[in-house]
Amino acid sequence: MKRSVELKLLLACCLVSFTSTISADVRLPALIGDNMLLQQQIGAPLWGWADPGESVTVAGSWGKKASTTADDSGKWQVNLKTPSYGGPYTITIKGKNQITVDNVMIGEVWLCAGQSNMGWRLSATFDGAEDPAFADYPDFRIFRSERAHSHQPQEDVIAQWTPCTPETAGTCSAVSFYFARKLHQELEIPVGIVLQPYAGTPIEGWMPKDIQMDDPRTRKDVEAVDAASAAYDRAEAEIQLERALENFKQGTRRGQPRLRTPANWGHQYPGNIFNGMIYPIRPYAIRGAIWYQGERNAKDLAQAANYVNQLPLLIDYYRSSWHKMSDGNVACDFPFYFVQLPCWMAAQTEPVEPDAPWAVSREMMRIVARSVHNTGAAVAIDTGDEILLHPKDKKPIGLRLAYLALKKTYGMDFVEYGPFYRSHRVEGKKIVLEFDSIGSGLMAGKAGPLDTFAIAGKDKKFVWANATIKGDTVVVSAKGIRKPTAVRYAWAMNPSKRNLLYNKEGIPASPFRTDNWPLFDPDNYEPKEQIKPQSPKDYYPTPLKRPPMTQ
Repeated sequence: MKRSVELKLLLACCLVSFTSTISADVRLPALIGDNMLLQQQIGAPLWGWADPGESVTVAGSWGKKASTTADDSGKWQVNLKTPSYGGPYTITIKGKNQITVDNVMIGEVWLCAGQSNMGWRLSATFDGAEDPAFADYPDFRIFRSERAHSHQPQEDVIAQWTPCTPETAGTCSAVSFYFARKLHQELEIPVGIVLQPYAGTPIEGWMPKDIQMDDPRTRKDVEAVDAASAAYDRAEAEIQLERALENFKQGTRRGQPRLRTPANWGHQYPGNIFNGMIYPIRPYAIRGAIWYQGERNAKDLAQAANYVNQLPLLIDYYRSSWHKMSDGNVACDFPFYFVQLPCWMAAQTEPVEPDAPWAVSREMMRIVARSVHNTGAAVAIDTGDEILLHPKDKKPIGLRLAYLALKKTYGMDFVEYGPFYRSHRVEGKKIVLEFDSIGSGLMAGKAGPLDTFAIAGKDKKFVWANATIKGDTVVVSAKGIRKPTAVRYAWAMNPSKRNLLYNKEGIPASPFRTDNWPLFDPDNYEPKEQIKPQSPKDYYPTPLKRPPMTQ
C-alpha cells in the first residue's frame, strides 16, 4: 500500500514537472510565424503566451528589440519597431525556450474581411485560369483564416502565412488578390493581406454584441434568438441527431447530420464572427482595411436602410479597438474602403424600383463614404450577374479598391472613383447634376444615349429622363415634367444592362438619388420576399460589357 502511494506521488510529481515544462514554452499565435509580413515603420504589436511572470524578449534581425513579462493569465505583448520596407529578416522570441521566425518581410499590411464575395477564390473567377499561372510574387504574402465563429472570444485562428505563387494564388480571395497585387506592383514594396472571410454573415456578426444593443432591430433579434436558445434541450438534440444519422446511413437523408446547437451559438448571431475571426488577430499592425459585405443585410428595405448606422459603428469600433490594444501604435483612423453591392436579379425595366433593397444598400454606402472620415466605396454596379449571387467578375472590384488606396492612402496619381454625385441645381425644366471624380471627363458606357436616369416632380412619380453630358455635368429633363424636383440614377437591383455613366478612366458612377424622400413607411412596411433566380444547368455567365479601365 505504501509503495502504491509512493508510486502515485512520484507519477504526480512527474506529471506536474512535465506540465510545467510544457506551459513554460513560449507560444505564438498563427498570425506570427514564418513568411509573415509586418507593417513598416511602426511599433508592430507581437504577442503570445508563456508562464505568468515569465520574461520574454523579442528581437528583429534588423537590430530592434523589445522585452516584457507575461501577465497573470500568461499573455504577453511587445511593440517591436519596424524599419522601412525590406527583408527577408528573422525574428527571435526568447523566454524559457526560443522560437525563430524566418523569412519575414516588412511592407504594407491590409485587413480584408467580409462575407462570401470577399472570400470568393481567384480560381473560380473569369480570370481564374490565367492570372494564377503568372502569380509568382514572393514578396506578396497571404494569410487566410479558416472560417470560425464562437459565442466567446477566441485567442487564435487556423491559418498560416504563404508567399503568393502559382500554386497558392488560386485559393486566395480574388478581390483581395487583385487589390494587393496592384498595390504591390505600383508601390514596388512587399504587401501582405490578412484575409478573414465568412460566407453568409450579417454585419451584426462582425462586431461585439454589446456595442449594438442600442439598435432596436438588433436588440429585437437578439431577444428573440436568446429566448429560443433558452429552451434548448441537449438531450432532445442528441436524440434527433441519432435519428438523422440512422436516416443518413439508410440513404434517406443527404448531408452528414450534425448536433443541433443553441441558435445564439450560430454564425449569424451578433458578435460571434467577431469572436472567431477578428478578436484573435487584433492588434496586428495594419495600414488599413477593405470590406466586402452587405448582401446578407439587404434582404428588405428596412434592413438595407439600417446599414447607414451599422457600417460606421463597425468602422469606429475596429479603429478604436485596434488603437487601444496596440498602445497607440496603430492609427486610430486607418483607411477603411468597402464595396457597394453589384447587380443581381432581373434587368431593370422601370425608371426606379421602389422595392429594391440593393439600391437602398448602395445609397447607404454612398452616404457613409461621404460622411465618415478616411473611407471610400468601390462601385461594382457593372460586375454582377442576373442569376449568380456570387458573380465571377472580381478583378474590377479589386482594382477599384486599389485605386482608392493608391490615391487616398498613398497619394499617388490615380483617379479613385467613378463620377460621384456632389450637387444639383434646377434650371427651368432641367436639373443639372455635378460630380466629383470626373477624371479626364465624363462618358457613356456604350454607344447611344444615357438611359439610366429617372426624374420626378413634386408628385414623386419618376419617369425615364433624357440625360446629356455637357462638359463636367449631366443635364436631365423629361417631357411632361415642367417643374423637376428629383433625380435618381441606377435605382434598381440590376441596372447593368442599361447605358451607365462612367469617367474616361473606365470607372462607373455610383448610383445615387438627389431627394430625401422616405424610402418606405416604417409603420406600414411589410418586406417583400426577394425570389432568387434559378440557375439553368447549362448557364455559363459572361462578363458584362463595359469600357476598359485605363489605370
